[in-house]
Amino acid sequence: MGYEGQIAPPPRLASCERFPHMRRGSRADGAVANPVRSGRKQPQRFRIGSFRLPPHQESKTSGAGLAKLILMSESPQPYRVLARKYRPQNFGELIGQDAMVTTLANAIRRDRLAHAFLLTGVRGVGKTSTARLIAKALNCIGPDGQGGPTIDPCGVCEPCVAIAEGRHIDVVEMDAASHTGIDDIREIIEAVRYASVSARYKIYIIDEVHMLSKAAFNGLLKTLEEPPAHVKFLFATTEVNKVPITVLSRCQRFDLRRIPADKLAAHFTSVVAAEGVEAEPEALALIARAAEGSARDGLSILDQAIAHGSGQVDAAQVRDMLGLSDRGAIRRLFGELLKGDASAVLAGVRGQYDLGVEPAAMLHGLLETCHGVTRAKVAGTGDPALSAEEREAFAEWSGKLGFATLHRLWQLLLKGHGEVQTAAMPIEAAEMALLRVVHASQLPDPGELARKLASGEISIGAGAPASAPAAPSAAPAVAQVQPAAPPAIEAPPAPLALPDSIEALHELLKPKSALLALQLHDHARLVRLTGTELLIAETDKLKPDFYSNLVAALKDITGERWTVGAVPETGAPSLRDQELAGEDAAKSAILNSPLIKAAREAFPDAELISYSAPEPRSLAS
Repeated sequence: MGYEGQIAPPPRLASCERFPHMRRGSRADGAVANPVRSGRKQPQRFRIGSFRLPPHQESKTSGAGLAKLILMSESPQPYRVLARKYRPQNFGELIGQDAMVTTLANAIRRDRLAHAFLLTGVRGVGKTSTARLIAKALNCIGPDGQGGPTIDPCGVCEPCVAIAEGRHIDVVEMDAASHTGIDDIREIIEAVRYASVSARYKIYIIDEVHMLSKAAFNGLLKTLEEPPAHVKFLFATTEVNKVPITVLSRCQRFDLRRIPADKLAAHFTSVVAAEGVEAEPEALALIARAAEGSARDGLSILDQAIAHGSGQVDAAQVRDMLGLSDRGAIRRLFGELLKGDASAVLAGVRGQYDLGVEPAAMLHGLLETCHGVTRAKVAGTGDPALSAEEREAFAEWSGKLGFATLHRLWQLLLKGHGEVQTAAMPIEAAEMALLRVVHASQLPDPGELARKLASGEISIGAGAPASAPAAPSAAPAVAQVQPAAPPAIEAPPAPLALPDSIEALHELLKPKSALLALQLHDHARLVRLTGTELLIAETDKLKPDFYSNLVAALKDITGERWTVGAVPETGAPSLRDQELAGEDAAKSAILNSPLIKAAREAFPDAELISYSAPEPRSLAS
């Protein structure tokens, strides 16, 4: 911004470097010759910005005053949020997408570039940033202006700078959410016929491409299939399932993955260091977990946390800002649940609620803890996103709790979380859900209870315990009716002998389930039958529900819990295959008998329609 005037620039401002448009026709006296009327010395009007000097001040403005006006016109840059300020400028700064970067690098190095790319993934993982980086990589000319396509664009050449600033004439970005119609696609179809103005490739970046209408997609198909050699299409979408398959088949697809929490935390560490902000590692880990794999979401939360903490980010402020519960308090609450201490659980819930933690957030934290303990039991406590205290607690609980207990606890907490989210009184619903967990923890394990019943350690209908209170001695003298003796429990029938062959198993199933017996007979190829373990060769003829139905039927028949599975082995022939093989052997024996051979030689066109096995004859006959 500035003024326009008819002035003669002073010597120190009349250089070509300050005003490049003054190079042509410059004179030694400082005046600029008019190229149209070259025969006269006339100062040329030149424009700086959009303001014009008043006529009476044009001749009074000096060079120093002009320089002052130029400096004053430069307003300070507005604040840019961290998500925009730290947008990746090269593929080295793109985090969490190493597979895609390797593929693109190899394609550029071998000159095997597709004409259309589709970038898909959740929000904030770098789809639009990757599209711009691809545009820079394809159009970079290097600092010396002689470079070609490269996976490491220089960032200083004119195409790189113009693309980064969003002003390159040959890189067109279109928001499909606001340009959804066929008319917008017609403009692209008409424009692709013309060569690029200054870049190597003319690139069209269409963001949120799934928002295009059906007619727009159909109109783009032919151009997308056979575009001109100088045109590249880059599509970005968060809902790839809404993109027609005809478009997907014409694009090279890259699925951008969620960024792991540890990589996000490391990225946030470098960001706060560049911003000169002090941040606790635990606070950055909380932000990384809250971002759910999105770099943009995490940087937005970090931006808010920096403002919330007045330039300092600590874990307590982040929890307060996000409404998260203290993870230490959640671990203590989880421990009280495992102990079955109802009063301590209620006190812990109320304490967190009084601090401003939402009941749903408490249940969410307990679910995360249960999941963490289960993962620690399966794969150890090597998650770098966990603190040392969490790893120690998870290791201790995973050593004490079994899978059945953890799964039952997960189901109870998950049900409680759903109830809290829809309840009219969330805190009361949270307390009742956790009390249900407490009372469930005091119940015996169903598997252990069944084992004790089977072994006779406990019996149904046992007498009352001896510590039951006796009737008071001062009770009124009334006729007391003696309770009838409980009926004698019949001894359970002797358990059936377990089948030791596929034939015995088939006979055992026939009275219970004719359909299961038929499927077992026709399609089951036995691999191993040991006790209550049955392994069958994999086959498409047996549906997945066959195995669960077979387990239930065998448990009802034998009273034992069976393990039935399919393995990728050949197995023995099924019962039906054995029967067919026997029939074929009997038929071959008949056809190979001397009498039948002679008959077939006499009558070549004769066919064996049926046969019956010969009846055994006694020696007396």
